[in-house]
Amino acid sequence: MPRQSRDLKSGFCYHITTRCNNRDFRLTRFECKQVLLGAIKRCRDKFGFKLYALCIMSNHVHYLLEPQQPEDLPLIMHWLNWYTAMCFNRLLNRTGHFWEKRYHSTGFAITDKRRALNTLRYIHANPKAANMQQGFFYDFSNYGSYDRLTEDGITQWHPAFLALGTTLEICAAAYRKFCKKYRPKPKPERKSHWGSQKLARLRQKMKAKKVSPGQKSLWESWTLSLDEIVPVGSEEICAGELSHP
Repeated sequence: MPRQSRDLKSGFCYHITTRCNNRDFRLTRFECKQVLLGAIKRCRDKFGFKLYALCIMSNHVHYLLEPQQPEDLPLIMHWLNWYTAMCFNRLLNRTGHFWEKRYHSTGFAITDKRRALNTLRYIHANPKAANMQQGFFYDFSNYGSYDRLTEDGITQWHPAFLALGTTLEICAAAYRKFCKKYRPKPKPERKSHWGSQKLARLRQKMKAKKVSPGQKSLWESWTLSLDEIVPVGSEEICAGELSHP
């Protein structure tokens, strides 16, 4: 059967979710998250989209973005998933599919403030809902840029957030209060529990680490460049970019 066409409309932003193949925990390494951040920045510079929310989990990633043109969305995600899969396979010394099937996308009007705030909160609450930590601050999401009004080098504030008050401080306080009211819905039990067991061990390791004091820059504070992290051949990159406009 042919794939169902995506509902792409002008003036929409899109909640994107993409998962590692087989839901494997391939994004647990710091280097992998760093490579992904570099690729996102490069992709944003290439296509000029607006990125409002980002959360990199251990086996999936959430984005809330607004493309310049509706038809840009498939190009953005195709390039980003192609480029990162190539980098990760080289970095992890593996072959085959890195990302699982098609990315999931849900679009809504940029003017739908209620939907936007709920989506922002859902994305930012992912680490808390997964019991990876108690609060909303997480090194690989941009919640801190909304709470602390910091610049992270990749994302920007959603218009719905800016409509919460007359000053940025009022907006931040209102969003912080809104997030504290979040109560994640319990997920149904899965028949296979091996992933849950692996995630539980990961949580134990993370508890031993110092709690993040706030939002760090998602990109500008990293000391290594993307080329230093993963040695991808320049000829391969150029050939790929020519065939992936």
